[in-house]
Amino acid sequence: MMKSYLLLFVFCILGMIDAVATHTPPVHDFHISKCIIDYNESEKALQITMHLFIDDFEEALRRQGKDKLHICTEKESPQAEEYIADYLKQGFRLVVNGEQKAYTFLGKEQSDDLQAMWCYMEIADVNQLSSLEVTNQLLLEVFNDQVNIVQISGPGDQQGYFMFKAEQTSDKVDF
Repeated sequence: MMKSYLLLFVFCILGMIDAVATHTPPVHDFHISKCIIDYNESEKALQITMHLFIDDFEEALRRQGKDKLHICTEKESPQAEEYIADYLKQGFRLVVNGEQKAYTFLGKEQSDDLQAMWCYMEIADVNQLSSLEVTNQLLLEVFNDQVNIVQISGPGDQQGYFMFKAEQTSDKVDF
């Protein structure tokens, strides 16, 4: 199963390279997000970076009645970041050491391929990390083939990895 996702990823990258070479925007027939959660022991914080396709994200917000946001463009709506932060809080939750924690949305920036955005969040004051439960339901209400990948770097460089789909949207790792 992992080989099929790796192959899908390679084909997607090749499609983006072709789109850049031909100056045409890539069309993605896949629906995937990537999230990296790093436990920064020196700062005692969970630092969260999330990669999401802008058109998919705008579709999710449009379905909530938030239309014409023009995310990551010169015409971006003044409410766009507020709506992004609210949507992330609805569908992406973390339980740290058995306690649900709210994260701070720090901001976003457009990815190099101009098709996606990187969102940055943080949970401060995490003195130690013994367990982390992740719930990621982002975009699942929009696309039935949505896959949300979460990679975790815990204390002592311990690693965790989740692949969420509609059938499973939550999992836990112990350190």
